[in-house]
Amino acid sequence: MYSGVMSTSERLIESTRELLWERGYVGTSPKAILERSGAGQGSMYHHFKGKPDLALAAIRRTAEETRVTAEAVLGGPGTPYERIRAYLLRERDVLRGCPVGRLTMDPDVVADDELRAPVEETLGWLRGRLAGIVQEGKEQGQFAPGLDAGEIASTIVATVQGGYVLARASGSPTAFDAGVRGLLTLLAP
Repeated sequence: MYSGVMSTSERLIESTRELLWERGYVGTSPKAILERSGAGQGSMYHHFKGKPDLALAAIRRTAEETRVTAEAVLGGPGTPYERIRAYLLRERDVLRGCPVGRLTMDPDVVADDELRAPVEETLGWLRGRLAGIVQEGKEQGQFAPGLDAGEIASTIVATVQGGYVLARASGSPTAFDAGVRGLLTLLAP
């Protein structure tokens, strides 16, 4: 599945990332990781202490990729509203859900402080980044001065994460799109 150029540890991390997104922590067995990665038996334990260590590396990589993807849009050109709009409308695989947000529904990840930390940090970073943009918009007179930047940032994140849930439940991105359009209407200057 992976090119020979990618190291074994990289193949293990990438395979684990995909499996966590598809199956969750419990459904991601060492056997499935090895099969997906094409790595030989014992490779996982050569590069990682075990499944929790490998899962942590995969979750950290997913969290970092999520931040980089969001920052590419949020740090781009445009007014605060345009940047928030670009973030909300960016291309997503809506029916697969958010690779970070889905981990919050995994009881094994949430129960483990170490596995949960990158998820919590990423969502916290996103709320903080969005709050800064909302504050910037308030200072420019683009958003109402009475808006609480932190609350609006949480609303944006909740709309995206809730939109994924609604889309997956219905089997269609329509509900996600409707939530995004509704929020953009409420935020429109």
